[in-house]
Amino acid sequence: MPVPREVVVEADGGSRGNPGPAGYGAVVLDPVSGETLAEAAEYIGVATNNVAEYKGLVAGLKAAHALDPEALVRVRMDSKLVVEQMSGRWKIKHPDMKPLAAEAARVFPPAQVTYEWIPRERNKHADRLANEAMDAGKQGKQWEPSRSTAALDARDAEAARVVGDAAAGAAKARAALVRTGGASVATAPTAPAVSDAVAGAELLATPAAPSAGWGAPDLGLPATFVMLRHGETVLTPEKRFSGSGGSDPVLSAVGRRQADAVAAALAGRGTIQAIISSPLRRCRETADAVAAKLGLGVSIEEGLRETDFAAWEGLTYAEVRERYPDDLEAWLASPKAAPTGGGESFATVARRVAATRDKLLALHQGRTILLVTHVTPVKTLVRLALGAPPESLFRMELSAASLSAVAYYADGNASLRLLNDTSHLR
Repeated sequence: MPVPREVVVEADGGSRGNPGPAGYGAVVLDPVSGETLAEAAEYIGVATNNVAEYKGLVAGLKAAHALDPEALVRVRMDSKLVVEQMSGRWKIKHPDMKPLAAEAARVFPPAQVTYEWIPRERNKHADRLANEAMDAGKQGKQWEPSRSTAALDARDAEAARVVGDAAAGAAKARAALVRTGGASVATAPTAPAVSDAVAGAELLATPAAPSAGWGAPDLGLPATFVMLRHGETVLTPEKRFSGSGGSDPVLSAVGRRQADAVAAALAGRGTIQAIISSPLRRCRETADAVAAKLGLGVSIEEGLRETDFAAWEGLTYAEVRERYPDDLEAWLASPKAAPTGGGESFATVARRVAATRDKLLALHQGRTILLVTHVTPVKTLVRLALGAPPESLFRMELSAASLSAVAYYADGNASLRLLNDTSHLR
């Protein structure tokens, strides 16, 4: 059975007087790319804050349903009242809210929707939409999606808390504006594209199937590799070569703290379905920390090990340049050149990593899996996904305990969704 698509709905409502002139805003987001899939906002006349919030929830759920009625929906709101009432923990007593809550509950089967309270500063996109709607109402007008700047203003990633460039998502939404019902809704189809990572990103869920053109056939759910570089070892801050042919160091105290931090972040998202690790100890320790939080086991994959740097193991770049200048120059110039002493060339590593990728894709179609690995395998998977030349490996930054993600589609296309995210470490 295919894994259902997941979307995030953020909704808000406000009243300037409570009761007073009121409006709501709602946004549907791709939880992987951060793309704005739909926006809704409406001036509703005189109402209370709570009524406006409920109307925002209903509009957000309806916009998500229009995109995919089978989707799993994560609703995030800064209204404790709405979240607790819709979660069934608080009773709904107010007569104005009972019918709105019932309407919201009918949009999707209850099992497809979960509710999460978030602080107001993390709900700025929907809040800005609600204020745009109230501003329009003050002028005797309704909100117009083509004039909205809510997503653009929400580029403060700590507000949006999504992966991707909010401005890029907003631009796509503006390009495909439509009207739905009484509220104005802007929607944008998902297309395979590279998303820029932003600070404060949250992970991760299975992305929607792409379209090579607006009328292209549904390719089904992609397999998503969430790639985690292991935490620091004692060699990491000194920038020493540390591959699969060296001392196999364990995590340092800093590295263990990093592993715990990324484990907490991934547990909060709850979308990882399997964990696969390099056999080296620094990766196994990192993977074990995540597995303990997620309640999953860890599989070992030899193909995810780091490059064998042979005679360069444990040395800094400066030390290698001093001792093996010709070999280093050759290594920098050609992906076929190996480190001194019979190590692995980048070409060799690429063949190994590509074979591992293909094996894992065959085993995990439509799933989101965590690969706990090293710098070179992650960069190689990114390079291959982008069709970039080998020299691009030297042009990527990849920090300890960072997260990256690539989605692989049935037509062979790949989409880089995230690169070197370290927001969970801050």
